[in-house]
Amino acid sequence: MEQKNKEKQREEMPDVFQEEKQPKTIAAIMYDFDKTLSPRDMQEYAFIPEVGMSPKDFWEECSQLALTHRMDQILAYMLVMVKEAEGKKLLTREEFRKLGKSVELFPGVATWFKRVNAYGKKRGIELEHYIISSGLKEIIEGTRIASEFREIYAAEFCYNEKNVPVWPAMAVNYTSKTQFLFRINKGVLDVTEHKGLNEFMPEDKRRIPFRNMIYIGDGLTDVPCMKLVKVNGGHSIAVRQSEDDDMVSRMLLQGRVDFVLPADYSKASALEQTVFAVIDQIAAADKTIRIHMKHTEEAEAAFGFQKPG
Repeated sequence: MEQKNKEKQREEMPDVFQEEKQPKTIAAIMYDFDKTLSPRDMQEYAFIPEVGMSPKDFWEECSQLALTHRMDQILAYMLVMVKEAEGKKLLTREEFRKLGKSVELFPGVATWFKRVNAYGKKRGIELEHYIISSGLKEIIEGTRIASEFREIYAAEFCYNEKNVPVWPAMAVNYTSKTQFLFRINKGVLDVTEHKGLNEFMPEDKRRIPFRNMIYIGDGLTDVPCMKLVKVNGGHSIAVRQSEDDDMVSRMLLQGRVDFVLPADYSKASALEQTVFAVIDQIAAADKTIRIHMKHTEEAEAAFGFQKPG
């Protein structure tokens, strides 16, 4: 009898967890691309061989150009691509996208998004995926996973009427990457919109709180983003291709990242299990915050408290 009474009481209690009564919870996973989703720099799969260079020679030329002209490294590689293609390879927006078809992906990446989205939905979380890369946007747009991303933030060219690159339109280096975190945070996704990005916005009005963010990268160029997400309550993950990668291990010991894991996106991998656990944490924290807000509003109503206008 006592057990039946307890069950009846539970049935009559208001369910504060009913999803249909709650606004949608959105979380974001942001990825670097080269050596994060793909084993090598994207230029090395087709472009560099097609212009008759080795990866070593190509990147050395980029580094020397940057040193000689005190030039941003991203602008340097974009200029070298145009320079080395002259007379050897036609460069257009469409040709860059064709290069994306040759880009290889780490194990499990092709099915990763479907699996992680399904798990998020199961936990009441809608996941959005974003690329924040120093690589070339046009090549990423040609990969088989391009449609999985809400936005691709990466370097890109300005094109003339023949779709031939004439000038850099966007260069994304390790520090400028951080602006895109705030765009995602505030919901100001258009890269040409600066006023809304820089205007004050209360934390509770932001579209995706930092605590609902996961950043996945592979190295030092991702540190500013990893650290920014981590110190604001989100989670950062460094992926590595080898157990001997001391650099990412140091990043963990220095408190720059939360996790260091193999770059394996396969089902039941350590990376998948970790991201699923973070999604669980986001879901639990979100419900706790909603309960707190509900009780606070009820207390304010009971005591006639009005928030300052």
